[in-house]
Amino acid sequence: MTDKTTSQEPEEQSLAEINGSVAVPNSGSFLRKLMAWSGPGALVAVGYMDPGNWITSIVGGARYHYLLLSVVLISSLIAMLLQYMAAKLGIVAQKDLAQITRDGTNKAVGWLLWIMTELAIMATDMAEVIGAAIAIHLLFGLPLLWGVLITAADVLLLLLLMKLGFRKIEAIVATLILVILGIFLYMAILAKPDMGEAVVNLVPHTEVLHHSQLMLALGIVGATVMPHNLYLHSSISQTRKIKRDKKSIKEALKFTAWDSNIQLTGAFVVNALLLIVGAALFFGHGSDLEAFGDLFNALNNQAIVGAIASPFLSMLFAIALLASGQNSTITGTLTAQIIMEGFTTLKMPMWLQRLVTRGIALVPIIIFTIIFGATEGALDELLVYSQVFLSVALPFSMFPLIYFTSSEKYMGQFKNNAWAKWTGYIVATLLTILNIKLIIDTLAPLF
Repeated sequence: MTDKTTSQEPEEQSLAEINGSVAVPNSGSFLRKLMAWSGPGALVAVGYMDPGNWITSIVGGARYHYLLLSVVLISSLIAMLLQYMAAKLGIVAQKDLAQITRDGTNKAVGWLLWIMTELAIMATDMAEVIGAAIAIHLLFGLPLLWGVLITAADVLLLLLLMKLGFRKIEAIVATLILVILGIFLYMAILAKPDMGEAVVNLVPHTEVLHHSQLMLALGIVGATVMPHNLYLHSSISQTRKIKRDKKSIKEALKFTAWDSNIQLTGAFVVNALLLIVGAALFFGHGSDLEAFGDLFNALNNQAIVGAIASPFLSMLFAIALLASGQNSTITGTLTAQIIMEGFTTLKMPMWLQRLVTRGIALVPIIIFTIIFGATEGALDELLVYSQVFLSVALPFSMFPLIYFTSSEKYMGQFKNNAWAKWTGYIVATLLTILNIKLIIDTLAPLF
């Protein structure tokens, strides 16, 4: 990539209101620079510890003990690779994944990918809204429909936060992540898990490929490696204001990688704790627990979790769930804007755009909630299937991301090296094959 190319301004900016809005130092210590670059990784990490992760990871531990820990680890490693590619795309090409997919594909392919991405956003919002709504229900006793509507109003909160500046959003998100981490670390310490068994299961076992285990394993992958995060990271990586020379871009990529990997390591710890808590507290005597309400009540039931049972423990669980849902709705709303603007170039006032994109995703959730009323178990089942769909939708984002970041046309000298390129393609292909197997196994009894 020549200096001339890197200095060109993009025709349209991704999230124009915050693009290049955060200054970063050109000199100073490594730590000072890392702190300036830290933030986007936190918003991305939110998607890796949202309510969808909770139900799949905790239920996975309750049903299969520590078996699926290897899936959590592999998913996190895949996430680190893909998120770096996504951030690199934004920094180098100065376009987000939606914009470059629109510009780099024909109309039919572009529409197909847009539809799949919008469906993935809907599935993501299901996890976020359902989790937050159930948390509100558990904490305050409000009906689930009211919880959904209250959570839907978070779009207005985001409008306010955007006025305060992007760094404020990053700080709020990071604080809520620390709350979630602290609560589950405390619960894991109380649960006294068999850490030796947990470590052993960081290595994959063939039992993971059995149908019921595979269903949850793919749910964990879908809940961990989320398609919308690839679009989000490719956009918010552009919030830092940098020079367009090669040296500055290399430094931007370096500190973006540090930020992303540190935050995703934290997300891995949270997800591992979720599964470990599920295994230590519920395996063998609570494996039939499938709903957040079941888990909430079980934490206050000595017959299930033993002497550590208490209303305080249940309340902590609900608070962490609410923090997770709140965090995820912020990033989900941002991503919905990125996707609509990037794929369609649709321009409308910011508040209207956020209401439209958020509304499109919320309609099926509200309809489902009205139909099933206060049937929390049904909402939890919908949440699990939404995570499996995310795993199915993931290749539709992975393949374009790998293709564009491996292209010299778009990335110049910063294109993926052969190792990253082929690792990405192999992972995307294997995941696609596993999803096809899951669909066949699920539909087989019907014929």
